[in-house]
Amino acid sequence: MNEMFEIAIGEFGVKEIAGAEHNPEVLKYFKATDSPASMITDETSWCSAFVCWCADKAGYENTRKLNARSWLSVGEKVEVPKMGDVVVYWRESPTSWKGHVGMYVREQNGWIYTLGGNQNNQVCIQAYPKVRLLECRRLKCA
Repeated sequence: MNEMFEIAIGEFGVKEIAGAEHNPEVLKYFKATDSPASMITDETSWCSAFVCWCADKAGYENTRKLNARSWLSVGEKVEVPKMGDVVVYWRESPTSWKGHVGMYVREQNGWIYTLGGNQNNQVCIQAYPKVRLLECRRLKCA
């Protein structure tokens, strides 16, 4: 398990607050991005912000972007992921700009268990179909 994964586990259970109030624990993730303050609420898609924050805290390279697919340009592509490697998925279609990013936990029966933020509006482990995987990436120290 890498240091970034350990940091992420420490955030397990952090969740959005419904309505006009915003959870400061979610908002802190955006500090590791270059997002304008006007975009930052806990309703903004924050999966990439969460990975950015964890990478920053662990001293790894970081995209500083809210776009989940931005993680396809960081680190090196790996075919056999280890716990804590970054996993990038497509959303809507493989050619869409939309995606999701988190950290690899394990794989079982065509599902990849992923630790990430903004999964059911919280930091948790969730299974994603392997067919939606774009790439696994191993980050380097910054």
